[in-house]
Amino acid sequence: MAGTSKRGFASMDQEKQQEIASKGGKAAHEKGTAHEFTSEEAREAGRKGGEAVSEDREHMAEIGRKGGKAAHEKGTAHEFTSEEAREAGRKGGETVSEDREHMAEIGRKGGKASHSGKGKKNSHDDDDDE
Repeated sequence: MAGTSKRGFASMDQEKQQEIASKGGKAAHEKGTAHEFTSEEAREAGRKGGEAVSEDREHMAEIGRKGGKAAHEKGTAHEFTSEEAREAGRKGGETVSEDREHMAEIGRKGGKASHSGKGKKNSHDDDDDE
């Protein structure tokens, strides 16, 4: 239902929701009614959560930037040789190119740019004149 307003629990700020949920979890454990995850269930939940988070490329890039900055500030960052950097770039390019949807999106953006008249004129633009 588009356009509905949040009410009740959904209208509360995240801190208040977490406070209430925490109290509920503690009460359930005290009563013995809380779900106890097996190691397999916990592993599966973590895997699914990780997959969902890692789909947000901007979020993952931000995590990487923060980690890299912190490592450089602490002096613990790995200093790549030119050969290591070249190999990492090659592997990254291979991995990205396996993501067909990502590559299709790059192609669509390139096609739109080349047809918008904003790009440089290339040698193929003259083919229609012959």
